[in-house]
Amino acid sequence: MINRILDFSDSPARLSVRHNNLVVERQDQPATTMPLSDIAVLVVSHPQVRYTHAVLAGLAASGGIFITCGQNRLPVGMLLPLDAHFTQVERFTAQASASKPLKKRLWQQIVRAKVLAQARLLEELHGSDFGLSKLVPQVASGDPSNIEARAARQYWQLLFGDKEFRRARDLEDQNTLLNYGYAVLRAIVARAICSVGLHPALGVHHHNRYSSYPLADDLMEPLRPAVDRGVVEMVRRHGDWIPLNPSIKRELLGYLLGRFDFEGEQRTLFDLAARTASSLVDCFMNQGRQLCLPSV
Repeated sequence: MINRILDFSDSPARLSVRHNNLVVERQDQPATTMPLSDIAVLVVSHPQVRYTHAVLAGLAASGGIFITCGQNRLPVGMLLPLDAHFTQVERFTAQASASKPLKKRLWQQIVRAKVLAQARLLEELHGSDFGLSKLVPQVASGDPSNIEARAARQYWQLLFGDKEFRRARDLEDQNTLLNYGYAVLRAIVARAICSVGLHPALGVHHHNRYSSYPLADDLMEPLRPAVDRGVVEMVRRHGDWIPLNPSIKRELLGYLLGRFDFEGEQRTLFDLAARTASSLVDCFMNQGRQLCLPSV
């Protein structure tokens, strides 16, 4: 399977479906086609992109994700497939009835993996993890001491080598790139969650009333450094204030489509997210206790 990420942001287009293929028509250009089954994420941000109902239905039926963007060209909505596994109802039930102690243990594993991934990225970029790895063993069940936040405060000041930097969604610096990258990463993880018969709205830890995908927010945490690494490299080349134009988006998506080492093999983010989601099913079904949380 080819996992393509398509972003329609640079020009008007008409999207339709013919024989299970996405058909893309642009003015003064020949139409192009590709199998719907090859599309993992389809992002539409240009206001003059038109698409038929068959595009949404066909994409969902083939397991793809549709993301729509607002006036600022950042994602504001996502359409997910919700009929992707033959034991879906059984798994929904197990997920909904998961005990609080289980959820706390799972969150402990997620936070430890996230902090370790952040430490490794700092080591890779700056030659030191600045003590972040020492925080990993301190993460207890449920992270009652909020080690995640303590690590984040250090991490963001160190990542870009800028003590004034702060992570804020509304700032128009490298935060804009982080927002876009995380939105696509969230879609990749949400797709993996749906493919194994779980529901992205039932989180392990996140339960923000304004987020429709708390479980995706949970499982994507250790994978965020894949986006962070790309943004750091882009800031080094282009500076802090980078316009979110089509070429910049393509460059950032290139990092998400790269390969990551896992158990001596090169794997995609799609594969890593699928492994994590599958291991979560085992935990909910009492067939395992450990999440598969690869480092990126």
